Amino acid sequence: MSTSDVVRLEAFTACYPEPNDNNNLRYLTFARVESSDGAVGWGEAITQFPAAAAATEALIAEWGPLVVGRDPVETHAVWTSIKQEAWWYGFRGGIASFALSAIDIALWDLKGKLLGQSLSGLLGGAVQTRLPVVASTHAFHPSLQTEVERHAAYVHVDGYKGVKIGMGKRGDAHLGYDIRRDVDFVRSLRAELGPDAMLMMDRGQHLRWTLAEAVARTRAFEEHGLTWIEEPLEPADVEGLKKLRAQVSTLVAAGEREWNAEGYENFLRNGSVDVVGCDVGRAEGITGALQVIALVERLGLWFNSHAWSSAINTAASIALSASTTRCLLQEMKPDANPMQNEIVASPFVHRDGYIDVPTGPGLGVEVDEAELRKYAWRR
Repeated sequence: MSTSDVVRLEAFTACYPEPNDNNNLRYLTFARVESSDGAVGWGEAITQFPAAAAATEALIAEWGPLVVGRDPVETHAVWTSIKQEAWWYGFRGGIASFALSAIDIALWDLKGKLLGQSLSGLLGGAVQTRLPVVASTHAFHPSLQTEVERHAAYVHVDGYKGVKIGMGKRGDAHLGYDIRRDVDFVRSLRAELGPDAMLMMDRGQHLRWTLAEAVARTRAFEEHGLTWIEEPLEPADVEGLKKLRAQVSTLVAAGEREWNAEGYENFLRNGSVDVVGCDVGRAEGITGALQVIALVERLGLWFNSHAWSSAINTAASIALSASTTRCLLQEMKPDANPMQNEIVASPFVHRDGYIDVPTGPGLGVEVDEAELRKYAWRR
């Protein structure tokens, strides 16, 4: 128990251009909780689009009475009370999960600050004190040779341990449509990367591959040292993913579009994937992500944090990833961007290809509120 209560819960959305996504506008909805002694906790939902952001803001405001007046140390109790209300707004996920995620992360941040403990400490301590880091970005340049050189530089110049590349994204790269062109790209990229760098290819949700196309691409990519193939089929196609997994040797990754532990359990029960993607800003916050990690550990799979938004999400993700031995790496956006590099006093920087677990109170990041509010969505 703490001696402080939550006196204020606020939500607002930031709109910003993302350099790692061809400078397209992206939307993140933040929750700010304040205790009676003036301490502040921050959380985030990866809402991404205007309508989702507006609805999440409204729902966070609706749930204010479930949070204000509560002891912020009792994160599980508050999470449970919100969860009991959330079914009406998203029985199996949706906007309710976004809102719950932002509130829950903010409360864990506040709890750590009030108790003087890092999130990692609150989770029982890190079993990995640092994590290898890969550069996670989208291909968008019309010249694939330029994309090869760009991604190779992340390894050879910037020191990342590997790269993950999103295909089928906004821009002019058009990866993921022509199999021969895709394989030529991966072949050229491997030649530039060298033999040791990790390499992941992500289909991207704007593409649709048949099972045969997914198998053919994955087998061809495997010849060039593929670490994993991500979401090669739509997540609802569990049987297709299971058949693909039986026909390839690389790891199969999926799951970032699930909303909660119940959804993950249904998704994973048929043995369809090896690497389980989970976004703390979507999967019901830190409390929800811990349930996913427990499931991953029980099934002997790998946990991969989908930390592709702000430094708030990244801080929570690193602590979660470091809390389990079933995590291979940490993804980070390599190109400087507002939500990683401007809104916190000390942006995350890898050293020799590894990122340390934050040790400061709460999430371990100091949010520059004035800087963050410069990106507040004006609608």
